[in-house]
Amino acid sequence: MPIFSIRQLLQTVALCAVAALSQSAWAQSGAVQVQWLGQSAMKITTPGGKVIVIDPWLIANPKTPPEFKKLDALGKVDLILVSHAHADHMADAPALALMNKAPVYAPAGLADSFTTLGVLPPELAPRFNKGGVVLPFGAEGGIKIIANHAEHSSEYRWKNPETGKDEMRPGGEPMGFIIQLENGFTIYHLGDTGLFGDMKLIGDLYKPDLIFIPIGSHFVMPPQDAAFATRELIKPKYAIPVHYGTNALLRGTPKEYTDAMGQSNTKVLALEPGGIAKF
Repeated sequence: MPIFSIRQLLQTVALCAVAALSQSAWAQSGAVQVQWLGQSAMKITTPGGKVIVIDPWLIANPKTPPEFKKLDALGKVDLILVSHAHADHMADAPALALMNKAPVYAPAGLADSFTTLGVLPPELAPRFNKGGVVLPFGAEGGIKIIANHAEHSSEYRWKNPETGKDEMRPGGEPMGFIIQLENGFTIYHLGDTGLFGDMKLIGDLYKPDLIFIPIGSHFVMPPQDAAFATRELIKPKYAIPVHYGTNALLRGTPKEYTDAMGQSNTKVLALEPGGIAKF
């Protein structure tokens, strides 16, 4: 075997060992880490070292940091959540799922489209729906995912490989997610949504520590509505604004959101794409 091949092999083994040690150390730390990758794409590293990716749109996302344009830069992914069928929330989910053998929990109609069109095998596209609760790592895994309502739409634009033309296929109904982690820390990813009154019910019932809330306007809530939802309805400890600035239509800004929050006990964390917050 050539010397350079041996060197490459040793480097690969060393990187794998470092990654394994890092994951073990992270699991012992009991911390929660979240990373915003632009639009609504989030990477969550749980206290037990599991990696959950939500709404992965990375390769074509103009706000994704260049180093994450290659999906393998995310490292090992254990679970993928997709809130609805629009490309800016699920375009990279199939490739990421196949790369990691990680299931994609998405609206039932979208999961059906994935499997019937041959985009994903059934074992990587489990059906899921609003009101449903899943334990993706089993009861002993300590992680619970609950699907809830989002006020949006969910059309799946699929390119037919035989004709090369786009076709519209079922995408199920849009969702938000409550994500309860091993240590009880609870995250509410609202997906794409307008304001609706049952956000108060979701806040009262699940008492999220952290929310990922869209503020861009045009397709989702404007900053003022998002601030009202945060301050008056959900009342989390922390809020990370998302889904803004990707194009000219998504004109809402974190400053407008923060200004509209007024006096609130919620701490707003306005991350830059690629930014990390730890809890």
